[in-house]
Amino acid sequence: MKKIMTYIAVSLALCMPFTSCSDKKKGNESSKTAPVTEATRPTDPYIDDAVEAKSGEVYLAVADSQWKAQYLGTNDGIGTSTLSYDAGVVEITGNGDYTVSVNADTEGFRYAVSGNSENKEFVPKGMEFMAVMIKEGETKFPDAVITVNEIRVDGTPVELTAKAYTSSDDGINTRANLINKWTSKPSPDARCADGALYDENGEPLDICAEYSPCIVEDEAFAQWTEVEVDITISGIE
Repeated sequence: MKKIMTYIAVSLALCMPFTSCSDKKKGNESSKTAPVTEATRPTDPYIDDAVEAKSGEVYLAVADSQWKAQYLGTNDGIGTSTLSYDAGVVEITGNGDYTVSVNADTEGFRYAVSGNSENKEFVPKGMEFMAVMIKEGETKFPDAVITVNEIRVDGTPVELTAKAYTSSDDGINTRANLINKWTSKPSPDARCADGALYDENGEPLDICAEYSPCIVEDEAFAQWTEVEVDITISGIE
């Protein structure tokens, strides 16, 4: 799990050339759908709408199955930031309820994935990774707990199959995994509103069985445009 960010970046690098080859087979359509790279991109006219998470802010990190619709809290507009445009990033002001989101129905997103802000051909499909993240949360809010209340896909609530735990993979950023296919159980540092999930010997407590790194089924993200997650943050003193 500690290598998740590196894995996403490497997988993106591998997938982008494959997508380009597929587009070439489509003849004239390649001009509409070929991925935009740093080398070919002109100045981004939508950069002012691209949101970067700052220290103490909470956001929704995602990567779709094609590795083109992504947001990892940065705003470079390509690669891991195609969903940075109008991303629902929120400053944490204390314990309470918050909503984080990403939205592919923006001119900035369409420009980032195709080079044409009016091209609506590409639609995110599937979800390889999704987590609620607090940037530098482990140092800024060391005892914070993220409780996931509801996940909506294009406005429709989806069934939660388990509870999300709070942890960190780097000791800096705080996360609550929603879909993390690179781990099968809560991490040793997992915590929830009721406390730790493991005892002092590292053995799972009974409550641990209610928590999972994947709390929603893949089918909910067969095709999507907007994802919203309602959360409650507690434990901040």
